[in-house]
This record gives sequence, C-alpha cells and structure tokens, in this order.
Amino acid sequence: MNIAYRFRIYPTDEQKILFGKIFGCCRFLYNQMLNDKIQEYKKTKKMLKNTPAMYK
Repeated sequence: MNIAYRFRIYPTDEQKILFGKIFGCCRFLYNQMLNDKIQEYKKTKKMLKNTPAMYK
C-alpha cells in the first residue's frame, strides 16, 4: 500500500524569488539538453546521451 502526504507551503517573498531562479535554471538546462539531442539526431541519426553534468 502506498501512502502519500500532501503539504501546502507558504514561502516568504525571498523564498519565492529563490524558487523562481532554481526552476528557471532547471527549465533552461532541460530545454538546452533537448535541443542538443534534436540537433545531434538531425545530423547523425543517432541519439545523443547527454547528462546535466556535461553542461557544467
């Protein structure tokens, strides 16, 4: 049996800004990785196996 707990958070204004920055960076990195995979597939017809560590 799986049990799930749901919590509602009430972040401060400073935390809201921080969350926005963190999720913005994650979204940018995901889109960059996806774009690189698409471009590599168009060139070579092979799937690129990239990881977030490759973008540091």
